[in-house]
Amino acid sequence: MIRRATKSVQASSGRRPPGRPVRRRPVPTTVAAGPDGALYVGQLTGFPFPVGGAKVWRVVPGKAPAVAAGGFTNIADIAFDKKGRLLVLEIFANGLLSGDATGALIRVERDGSRTELARAGLVTPTAVAVAHDGTIYISNKGTVVGQGEVLRLQARG
Repeated sequence: MIRRATKSVQASSGRRPPGRPVRRRPVPTTVAAGPDGALYVGQLTGFPFPVGGAKVWRVVPGKAPAVAAGGFTNIADIAFDKKGRLLVLEIFANGLLSGDATGALIRVERDGSRTELARAGLVTPTAVAVAHDGTIYISNKGTVVGQGEVLRLQARG
């Protein structure tokens, strides 16, 4: 189990009086087996869901969890492509509180560099899977009743 200390931010509205700290409590949203045998866990940060605040953790039994990649926003799912590169699916790429339901699929190279594989047309995407031939499938509109769909993305590179 990943245990993280909570961080505090200042609240300006809601049930707490202004200026009282709000404890941000990230939760795991996804787990995938990596090509190295480790488990990788994506997180959804807690309120106020800061842009760029989510991380993917590398978990190996008997060792402390380590950040494998950071700087994401609202991670819904992760997977690995057939070349062993990490794929991170963001359900709200601009943050849950932005009012913008656009998601994003980001590939993380082994050197840490990133490529955005998809954004246009992604609306609250909730899951990503990679077929044996390398085709990427994304469940899209996962929070929109009666409009959900599965998209196929032929990844390049």
